[in-house]
Amino acid sequence: MASRNPVLIRATGESFGGETIEQGSLTQPEFSGARLTMDDVIVKTGMLFALLLVGAFVGWSSPGLTFVAFFLGLGLAFANIFKKQVSPGLVLAYGAAEGVFLGGLSKMYATAYAETAPNLVSQAVMGTLIAFGTMLFLYKSNIIKVNGKFKKVFMVAMVSYLVIAVASLISSFFGVGGGWGFYGAGGLGMLLCIAGVALASFSLVMDFEMITQSIAQGAPEKEAWRMAFGLAITLVWLYTELLRLIAIFSGDE
Repeated sequence: MASRNPVLIRATGESFGGETIEQGSLTQPEFSGARLTMDDVIVKTGMLFALLLVGAFVGWSSPGLTFVAFFLGLGLAFANIFKKQVSPGLVLAYGAAEGVFLGGLSKMYATAYAETAPNLVSQAVMGTLIAFGTMLFLYKSNIIKVNGKFKKVFMVAMVSYLVIAVASLISSFFGVGGGWGFYGAGGLGMLLCIAGVALASFSLVMDFEMITQSIAQGAPEKEAWRMAFGLAITLVWLYTELLRLIAIFSGDE
């Protein structure tokens, strides 16, 4: 069965017709209907992030919803990842839940670091936007090229980072790093956050490549929602890593 996991589809170059093709191939999948365009991706991404922003205002006003929204967003993320046919409703629901989570998380950080990092949230937002713009420029100008070697290195780095992140989560239950796991262990925590920011930024390049290849392969218009979902996952990850990194630099975490 064809996988619809955004990470796996980036790595394998799977076509939207369910057959495996080489990355960069222009072989057209067999289906009828409107084809995916860049305008479709931009519009759907804009809609998703507008809803995410509304959710963020709700989360900021009601931080008590943060953890409920986190688990709801996590469940919706997995539902979207493993669902064979993209569902706009599920993608939008993910955006709303993740927005509430980010709003609540941002409020918690803003409150905790009000004295040492009063502009923490705005700095994280600005950093996310700058990283997005920078990686888009590097990709469009071909300074960064997504080839086989790039993807292999990226996937090895991602797997390594995920293993460390899981180990950090487990260690946090035993009080390591003051409950922050490895991220609260001084210089190690800072290095992990920097690595997270770097990986999230390079993941944006993979998102851009997936969009480019999907358009070139003639993917159906509805796949714009999957592209928007992939970008949302990456940008949410990047933003949370930046929040944590700025908090560490404040000297209190």
